[in-house]
Amino acid sequence: MGGTILAPAAVLVAWSMVMLFWLAYARFNAVSKLGQRPPPAPGLRGQDIDPLLTPQAAWASHNYAHLMEQPTVFYAAVIILHLADAATPLMVNLAWAYVAIRVIHSVYQASINKVSVRFALFLASSLCLVALAIHAVIATI
Repeated sequence: MGGTILAPAAVLVAWSMVMLFWLAYARFNAVSKLGQRPPPAPGLRGQDIDPLLTPQAAWASHNYAHLMEQPTVFYAAVIILHLADAATPLMVNLAWAYVAIRVIHSVYQASINKVSVRFALFLASSLCLVALAIHAVIATI
């Protein structure tokens, strides 16, 4: 895939939008199956509705929230590496690896969600991110 280090970041942004639509579909589908239950009170957040739904219906939402957490560090590291002109081929490959593992993590969490496998994927992506972060620091000091 090569190229600029900004490409993997753009792909992760696009993937986050895919997960947004996945969570919307999963939640709306699950809520429509609640039947004649009274609707949740106004002002509740998504996680407040989780107890009313099957666990599978909430997994996509949980993953979308995860994509708004740790990947923010990824975006910062990528931008720093790009601006410092320190996006070596190794860093670009690590960025692509991070994105690929996060996409696999998303699909796994939203569909199967066995914690031990999900944690292994999270750990692998985190190791890529640590390397990117260390390289970003080295590039700027």
